[in-house]
Amino acid sequence: MNTIILVAQVVVALAILNVWVLRAQKATAWRGGNATNLREEFAVYGLPAWFMRVVGALKISFAALLVAGIWIPALTKPAAFGLGILMLGAVVMHFKVGDPIQKALPAFTMLVLCAVIALA
Repeated sequence: MNTIILVAQVVVALAILNVWVLRAQKATAWRGGNATNLREEFAVYGLPAWFMRVVGALKISFAALLVAGIWIPALTKPAAFGLGILMLGAVVMHFKVGDPIQKALPAFTMLVLCAVIALA
């Protein structure tokens, strides 16, 4: 079981860092509405730019804590819980703007993995 949780931690952390660091300015099939980057996506959701920066800082911080949790296990559950709350918000935003369910699947998958990590 520990190996599964460890793999889940790494997968979630790398996925979040990929979206928020490497692909923040790139179009993907998963962006809300017709957004081509994170700034546009938050605008589609009706959220201000400052909120995007707060969410981004939190997601990157929680992802880093998941990685640190490999060596300091006490960090893992709080990081997974915090990231899970943010992923729940992402799923809700996709439904709020009428996105097809496929666009919410990555956020939902991250939410499930965070729940597995937090509850393990």
